[in-house]
Amino acid sequence: MAVWDKKIPWSFMLFLAGVAGLGVNYPPPVCAVEGSTVTLPCTFTPRKSFIQNGKEVPLRIVKVRWCVDHEICHGTTPSVYDSNSRMPDSRYQYLGDMKGNCTLQIRDIQMRDDATFYFRMEADNPAGHFTGVSGVRVRVTDEPKMRINSSSDAGELSQNQKVTLSCTTATCTFHQLEVTWFKDGSALPQSGPALQLGPLTAEDSGNYTCGLKTNNKTISPPYAVCVKEAEEKEKDEVTKQLIVRVVLFTLHTVLIVIVTAIIIKRTCVCKKAAAAEN
Repeated sequence: MAVWDKKIPWSFMLFLAGVAGLGVNYPPPVCAVEGSTVTLPCTFTPRKSFIQNGKEVPLRIVKVRWCVDHEICHGTTPSVYDSNSRMPDSRYQYLGDMKGNCTLQIRDIQMRDDATFYFRMEADNPAGHFTGVSGVRVRVTDEPKMRINSSSDAGELSQNQKVTLSCTTATCTFHQLEVTWFKDGSALPQSGPALQLGPLTAEDSGNYTCGLKTNNKTISPPYAVCVKEAEEKEKDEVTKQLIVRVVLFTLHTVLIVIVTAIIIKRTCVCKKAAAAEN
C-alpha cells in the first residue's frame, strides 16, 4: 500500500485538496408565520482550485443563487435571489457574501414560500459550481394559535424570583417573530417571543397574553401570574405551622384518651376478677 501511495499523481492530490470541504450548511427546518420576516442562516465552503493540463488553477466564486423546490438550481431555473439579477425581488434579501456566508432573509413571507430552499454557488469555471441538494425546509402558517409557557411550574411565585414566559404554538416554535405582549390588556414594550420577568414583585401579578404584531387574531389565552408578598408568605407559613401543631396536639390528645381508657378498662376487669375470687 505504501508503494502505491507514492505513485499517486501530485495533480490528483491537488484535486482532492480542492474538493475537500466543499458543501453547504443549512439550518434545521424553519417555522414561519405569514407576513413575518424570517432569516435562514447558511454557510458554504467553495472549491478553492482545480487541475487543468497538470497545473493547479485557482477558483473564484462569481455568482450565488437561491431557488425554490429545485435541487440543482442551475441554468434557467427560476430563483428567488440571483446575485447577477438586475431586478431582484425585494422580499428576498441576501445577507451573505461570495466567500462563505449564504444567509438569506425573507420579508413578508407568503404561503407560496412554504417550500424547500436551495443555495447554489457558481465559480469562474464550471469546476467550481455546486448546489447544496439537502436544502432547508420552510413551513408557513397563516393563523397559528398562540399560547404561553412558563419556565416555572409553580402556580404561585415568590418575590425576587425570576421567570420566563414563552409565546409559542402547538405546531412549532418560532424564534424570529415580533410578538406583542400584554398585561391585563395593556401592551408591554417587549417584542421578542420570550418575556423575562424578575426579580418579581407584587406588581408583576396579573394576566399575561401574547400575539403576533402582524396578526391581531393570534392573541393567546391569558396566563395568570400570581406573586405573593413576603409578609403574606410568612403569614401562610405561620398558618401552616399552626395547623400542623393543632393536628399534632389533637392526635396526641386522642392517643392519651385511648391509652387512659384502655388502662381504666383493664383496671376494672382486674378488680372484678379479684372480687369474684373472694
